[in-house]
Amino acid sequence: MGEIANMIVFYCMAAVIVISSILAVTSRRMLRAATFLLIVLICTAGLYLLLNYHFLAVVQLSVYAGGILILFIFAILLTSAKGDRTESQDTKRMVSGGLALVAGIGITVWATLKHKFLYGDNLTILGDQEINMKEIGNAMIGTGKYEYLLSFEALSVLLLTCAIGAILIARKR
Repeated sequence: MGEIANMIVFYCMAAVIVISSILAVTSRRMLRAATFLLIVLICTAGLYLLLNYHFLAVVQLSVYAGGILILFIFAILLTSAKGDRTESQDTKRMVSGGLALVAGIGITVWATLKHKFLYGDNLTILGDQEINMKEIGNAMIGTGKYEYLLSFEALSVLLLTCAIGAILIARKR
């Protein structure tokens, strides 16, 4: 019964993620788009909890939903006037967006079909084992093959650039 309940929760969260993602991209009001993005980030944290990745769920909620999305909302509020709407897109952009969509779906389907998903054999999905926090910490700050220090440093430079850009844009107004 537990596996069936997990699958139901997974499909419900996946549906909410897909619908909210589409609404975030197609919404004409920027603050509503940010709200739909918040829903996507919260449901993604729910998927991490479903996989017993408690650390990643907390990071997802605190860093992305709590920090970066608040930065986006401040940037939106600082750079837009009340009632601003996005402009209508021309046909060329719609076609290029549609081609990117088809390519993304194709890559996702290819990767999904190529990978073997062993639901019953994965201990983290069944809740019998959780990854040790020391291993996660060593992987986060390590410089080896499957370690992520460089990506964290690149992300921090990107976020600093976004914050400086938002300040400059707000200062010009």
